[in-house]
Parts: sequence; C-alpha cells; structure tokens
Amino acid sequence: MAIPIPYRQLFIDGEWKEPIKKNRIPIINPSTEEIIGDIPAATAEDVELAVAAARRALKRNKGKDWAAASGAHRAKYLRAIAAKITERKDELAKLEAMDCGKPLDEAAWDMDDVAGCFEYYADQAEALDAKQKAPIALPMETFKCHVLRQPIGVVGLISPWNYPLLMATWKVAPALAAGCAAILKPSEMASVTCLELADVCREVGLPPGVLNILTGFGPDAGGPLACHPDVDKVAFTGSTATGSKVMSSAAQMVKPVTLELGGKSPIIVFEDVDLDQAAEWAAFGCFWTNGQICSATSRLLVHESIATEFLDRLVKWCKNIKISDPFEEGCRLGPVVSKGQYEKVLKFISAAKSEGATILCGGSRPEHLKKGYFVEPTIISDVSTSMQIWKEEVFGPVLCVKTFSSDDEAIELANDTQYGLGAAVLSKNLERCEKVTEALEVGMVWVNCSQPCFCQAPWGGTKRSGFGRELGEWGLENYLNIKQVTEYISDEPWGWYKHPSKL
Repeated sequence: MAIPIPYRQLFIDGEWKEPIKKNRIPIINPSTEEIIGDIPAATAEDVELAVAAARRALKRNKGKDWAAASGAHRAKYLRAIAAKITERKDELAKLEAMDCGKPLDEAAWDMDDVAGCFEYYADQAEALDAKQKAPIALPMETFKCHVLRQPIGVVGLISPWNYPLLMATWKVAPALAAGCAAILKPSEMASVTCLELADVCREVGLPPGVLNILTGFGPDAGGPLACHPDVDKVAFTGSTATGSKVMSSAAQMVKPVTLELGGKSPIIVFEDVDLDQAAEWAAFGCFWTNGQICSATSRLLVHESIATEFLDRLVKWCKNIKISDPFEEGCRLGPVVSKGQYEKVLKFISAAKSEGATILCGGSRPEHLKKGYFVEPTIISDVSTSMQIWKEEVFGPVLCVKTFSSDDEAIELANDTQYGLGAAVLSKNLERCEKVTEALEVGMVWVNCSQPCFCQAPWGGTKRSGFGRELGEWGLENYLNIKQVTEYISDEPWGWYKHPSKL
C-alpha cells in the first residue's frame, strides 16, 4: 500500500531546518524492502543549535512563557497536542506501520495511547500547581518548610524504534508537563511519526524551542546530546550496551539519567491454568509488536505436568497467527524492522539449533512471503540455561521454553538472568501468584496476563534492564528538581553564639 512519506527537516526552535551537513538517511519499508523516502541526519552541529534553542526557551520572558508558567498553562498545549494526534490518528498509524512494520491495527492502538498519554500528563501538570509550596511538618515550631517542584532544565530524550511515537511520548509528555525544554532524538530506524509530532507542535503553537526533534544516527546525534554540558538530564530507552554508553557520557558531567534497557522476561505457567487462555497470553507476551518488545516474556517456564499438552496447544495458537503485510486486514504479525534485525533473529535461531535445542514451530521466513523481513513466530524447546537463546535478548518473535517441577524452581529459573524488566505469572491460585510476584527480581509483574501497559502505572526495571521509572506520577518526577525551602519564623534570636554586646 503506497502512503506518501512527508518530506521533513530537523525541527529546531519551532522551525524546519536543513541539517548543517545536509546528510539524509533512507527509509526502508520492512514489508517490501523498498526505499520509500528519507529523513535528515543530524550531527553534533545540529545538536548545538537545538540545545541553544531549548536553553533560550527556558529563559524567555524570565521563564514565564514555559518553565515558570503554571502547570495549567502547559496543560493547554498538551491537550491540544492530544486532540491533534486523535484527529490525525489514521494517517499517523499508516505512516508508523509502513515505517517500522507493525500491524496497522496495532499502530492505530498506539496512536490512541499517544493521545491518552498527553492527556494524562496534562492532568499531572495541573495537579503540580496544587502541590507547590505544600507544607512539611517539622519538629521545631520556630521553622516552617515547604517544597518547590521545578523543571530540571534542558533534557535529552533518546527513544527507540519499536514504538516510535509512543515511546517518544512517554518522555516528551512528562518532560513538557514538568516545564522542561527538550531535545528528542528518535531512532534512525523509525522516525517518521516523531517528525509528524513536530508538525503537530507547530500547529498548536507550542513556544519555539520547547521541543526540538533531531533525527539521525546514535553516534552522530545521540552521543553529542548525551554528553552536552548544557543538557541537564538524559532519558534513554534502548539496548543495554547503548544505555551503558549513555550513562558513561552523562557521568562525565554528573548528569542524572533514566535508563529503560533490554530484557529477557519470564512467563511462568502453573499447572492449574486454563490452557487456551494461558496459551494466548504466552503468544501475545512474546509475539506482540512482531516480538520487538524490551519487556517481551520470551522465556516460557511451564509446569512439567502440563508441558506437553500446553505446548501442543500453544503451537496451534501460533500457527493461527496471520503473518502478512501490516496493511492486510487481520494482520497480527508483520516484519521485523530491518534487514540487520532479520538476520540477527535468524542467527539466534540457528545458534539454538546448533546448541541442541528443538524448533517446535516457526524458525524461518513464511513460505508465502517472498519479500520483506518476515520471521515466523518461533517456539524453541529443549533449552538449557547455558544456551545463548536463554541468556540473550533476541528482540524478535522467538520464545524459548523450559519446564519446572516446583514453585521454588520456577522462581529460581525466572530470576536466572542479568535482566529484570518484567515477568508474568499465570495461575488460578492467587496466593501463589502473590508469593511468586514478591520473589521475582523485576520492575513489573503481570498476573494472569502479559504486557498490559497503562500510562498511570510506573514502568521500568532492575539489574541490567536499567533504573528509574517512566509513566505515572513517577514519570513526571523524572523531570523535576525538588527544592527545599525552610524559613525561620521566630522573633527571638537564634542564640547559638553570644551577642557581641555581652562579650
């Protein structure tokens, strides 16, 4: 399906600007492998312009235009952005499906979530006004104290390609609600809808420089942004390896970071489940978004007493998943995002086979799709904990399976990973679910489901899955500086030193 790709430039200081080095990056449709457009490639010189624009936006009119304005003032812009996203939902969903390969129905769902996230943080911005100068009880009556919540400043936001506009929004919406000025650097592999967000910001009259958007490669644009001395905070979502580099760059300036990184999340299926319900959640938890989710529950732990029957049922569910061009009606699995990712996923599957694992289903390109970066939903059994497929994040539609015999063994296997983003527990015994939930070393647990995400609830991980939390009130706190203000209110002298007249 041919959808025109808008020709965009970088978005700096409220205007479209050609990148200084005039480089561009081709956009490849992962369903057809065809070049369908291009995006600008920013470099360090463009980062300088964007950071300067953001700094001016914070200081304009002594901050009254944005940073020092009321939360209610900023909320009006956030709501206007949400309304425009809703108005352009169909167009944006089509662009996203074509740019990153996710099924059109899913891309449309994402646009609803984008609008909902801007609405939620409009509410949070308004609520911020009521929290300013809230008194703090002190043990001494001669003092009173309150806290100011002020924007942390200029923030660098680096977002991934699997949810191009939604993951960007998770950062942009709370940053703007807090009163920060931001530079967004989306992934070069899927940036089209983020540039469309810039167009939305122009339409609603967002003050110049409050949000700047630079597309480009990580080393050329993301790196200079992370280490820039005038960027006060960096928020990054992506691979653990790149997150480590971002953290290292920020550390040189003692700059705070929020990192949402990789995962190898478990889904534990106990013997008392409804097999079909559990099979659908197991499939959804790993194959949603074409398997390209950092929180994907890609390690299936199933009780040995039901393993054979459950896996038979799961294979049938997976063989019923429609794999097609994202624009085909009923598509539930599109291509992975790029040729490089396609080759990486197939290499993981090949390595698992060579290590002695069994491919229960999938494992290759679907026969009916001769072009595009399509990989069948793949289930791999006979996996040992020493195998690469058990340890490393695939970021594709690949599920590896192990059995367990007891609750304790399930918990031990689930925690046997360097990652700690999410986990799912499936059982009719809610007391058992609670016990397992408390024992799992992760930032999020889903009970009798997998992957639900709501902008009201915190999102983030532990261990090498990063630190800090996005979404909810926690997401707003990422972008606030908490300032204590304590006042001495007694008419009496402090009295610690002798008055000079008494010496």
